Amino acid sequence: MEPASTFQASDGDGYELLMGRWSRRLAVPFLAFAGTAGGERVLDVGCGTGSLAFLLAGQAGLGEICGVDYAAPYVAHAARLNVDPRLSFQVADACALPFPDAAFDRVLSLLMLHFVATPDRAVAEMRRVARPGATVAAAVWDARGGFVANRMFYDTAAALDPAAAVRRAHHLTRPMTRQGELLAAWHQAGFADIRATELTIRMDFASFDDYWAPYTGKDGPVADYVATLDAPAYARLHEAVRAAYLDGETDGARSYVAVARAVKGTAP
Repeated sequence: MEPASTFQASDGDGYELLMGRWSRRLAVPFLAFAGTAGGERVLDVGCGTGSLAFLLAGQAGLGEICGVDYAAPYVAHAARLNVDPRLSFQVADACALPFPDAAFDRVLSLLMLHFVATPDRAVAEMRRVARPGATVAAAVWDARGGFVANRMFYDTAAALDPAAAVRRAHHLTRPMTRQGELLAAWHQAGFADIRATELTIRMDFASFDDYWAPYTGKDGPVADYVATLDAPAYARLHEAVRAAYLDGETDGARSYVAVARAVKGTAP
């Protein structure tokens, strides 16, 4: 049976180090693009550790906010942090959402669709649970052309290991990340008033150790690859990626651009 998610999920703190700190940044321009309105019931599909959901909870006048994610450790992490009675988290499959038709006034998804094995089904589910006239919006990383910190790792690893080159090719062609794919998916799903844009943040690292730390954990595809390496291969990769990070200068802070593709439309 094909897995519902292709993302290696283990620990909420590990995800925070890997991506949560950046998804919180990206959530701000994404929500400005997707919009909100007073009294709305909002669904956050693929909520992770709650970056978007908690930002939504800070919006004045919103009604119920539901966050769902396939990864139980991330849902548990978000639930532990939650003190807002309007906000709830639960484990759910984006391709089989546990809600009735037309249940939400706004349906949002941040950095999730490119890790769904059948993303078209997830988009169809997002449309199904959106009431007529509701906004449905999503964003994913521009993995090939706009995700500099991640690309630096994959390009370096691919130069050392054919297995990493295969993983890089898979990563750079994840569904919904190519130019026009999100837009085409929204048209295919039958949304109206469709708009697409790009969202840009910066990923700021204090040092190489700060950059490397998430890759020694158990969350995400890079850590999944690093865990397969024996000690000599790990040492070679560590030193090569460190050289790429340092780029001829002393260790310290670095800042990399990260671009996400975003789309929104109105449910018919």
